[in-house]
Amino acid sequence: MTSRAAANGIEIAYESFGSPDGRPLLLIMGLGAQLIQWDEGLCELLADQGHHVIRFDNRDAGLSTHFHDHGPPVPGAAPPYLLDDLADDTAALLDVLGRPAAHIVGASMGGMIAQTLAIRHPGRVLTLTSIMSTPGPSVAPPTEAAAAVLFRRPPEGREAVLEQALRTWSTIGSPGYAQDREKIVEMAGRAYDRCFDPAGTARQMAAIMASGDRTERLAGVRVPTLVLHGEADQLVPVAGGRATAAAVPGARLVTYPGMGHDLPRELWPSVAAEITKLTSA
Repeated sequence: MTSRAAANGIEIAYESFGSPDGRPLLLIMGLGAQLIQWDEGLCELLADQGHHVIRFDNRDAGLSTHFHDHGPPVPGAAPPYLLDDLADDTAALLDVLGRPAAHIVGASMGGMIAQTLAIRHPGRVLTLTSIMSTPGPSVAPPTEAAAAVLFRRPPEGREAVLEQALRTWSTIGSPGYAQDREKIVEMAGRAYDRCFDPAGTARQMAAIMASGDRTERLAGVRVPTLVLHGEADQLVPVAGGRATAAAVPGARLVTYPGMGHDLPRELWPSVAAEITKLTSA
């Protein structure tokens, strides 16, 4: 069941899995993605390994507050918010949940938010897991094919959105694993029916670009850190994961051959095991 929290001046939609007595594990999703894109199966697997799993919609995504009044980003103009604000949203959500701190997992833009949270609110982060992410937008730029997907004109209408989802994941998904076209279409349809806001995604992208590089500030992070990355990622190439691990003292890097910019079901047991090893140490 989806709940809503008033946090940092906005409303944040969230859901949880597992016992509240478990180790708190907060999952942060990426650019334009919604909480449902943390697959229920992976969330349940993590809950089965002793975590109280919370997934939520970032601002300008899903059922959380959207900044419609700002419209699409204007080139050269300051965006309405930065990754700092998204990290502050996350800390404020922990306040509402009554959690002084949590184990933080972020994927893609969510990894950038997780890194920023560890920098701005170090006491709120028990451990940090950064997945398919990077310390800055210029550290590991997308390939030409992935950039074409990222900056493609948003489609109009549900069927066009589903067709574009198939094209997108055929480009940036995991080439080492069979593509589940039925699952891609099902998830894209769920996301469209729940919320479709291309301008919100564009505002999130503007926040990424305006927030700069975190490499120097990540040197001050002192929490146990895990970096997971696909070796075949075209959207955020593996150099981004390597740079993240190099920037955080003591971070451990795990890379997966054949994994692109998604989390193939076949890798869930390994991903869950790596996160559990970190949170239970």
